[in-house]
Amino acid sequence: MPNGVVQYSQNDGVATITLDRPESLNSMNNELMQDISSALAVVQEDETVRVAVITGSGRGFCSGADLNNAADQSEDFGPDDPTASMGDFFNPALAALHNCPVPTVARVNGVAAGGGLGLALACDITIAAESAFFVATFGPRLGIVPDLGSTWSLPRRAGRSRALGMAMLGDRISAAEAAEWGLIWKCVADDQLDGEVAAATDILKRTSPDAMVRIRQSIDGASTTGFVDQLAVEMEHQSVLIPRNMAAAAQAFLEKRDPEFDGQRN
Repeated sequence: MPNGVVQYSQNDGVATITLDRPESLNSMNNELMQDISSALAVVQEDETVRVAVITGSGRGFCSGADLNNAADQSEDFGPDDPTASMGDFFNPALAALHNCPVPTVARVNGVAAGGGLGLALACDITIAAESAFFVATFGPRLGIVPDLGSTWSLPRRAGRSRALGMAMLGDRISAAEAAEWGLIWKCVADDQLDGEVAAATDILKRTSPDAMVRIRQSIDGASTTGFVDQLAVEMEHQSVLIPRNMAAAAQAFLEKRDPEFDGQRN
């Protein structure tokens, strides 16, 4: 990656994007967000990738924005255009993640705070180590609105009351509690994190990427769509996926074996 603060690797269809600023718990600055965008651009272009994993190096997943820049009123958080970095670096990275052409998994190995919370929740599947925790530091600590998609993800995953409680009170939510709330998919013992992520990616890398993305789109849009309209959305997706996937999948089912889907994305 151009700035060297995100590491990218690919093995057997699984792309791993590792935030690599461990000295600051992988805090976010322009360079990190640019590297995330660059890594996701590789995923976009490389059709051998079937699933993307985002994680952090060291003890943390991502501690949110690098507040050293804010305290110094540096170029990242300058008073002339305080949202310039959001528009140029932060939001494009999150939009690329949300629109990733393959399923995405957050491997949360430590703190996910502030923008790191938004990053973890922007992935399709979020799996956290038992020692990890989630915290929305924006309101009570910084006097700002949650961003990087947090105001979109929190109420959809955990409901309005819990979203408001997290955003307004800034409580730390343990990984176990996050799983209980439905904020994340699963909390596992620290020494089981890699195995659980591998189990998920093993399933996802063998699925139809197009079907996974259409599942994401259908579920994300359902909260603003009426029931009958949603039936039409489902039928529209099936009109593409049934001719593409169903015959081979049905044959595999009858032969009591796993289906083999191609990597076609759309």
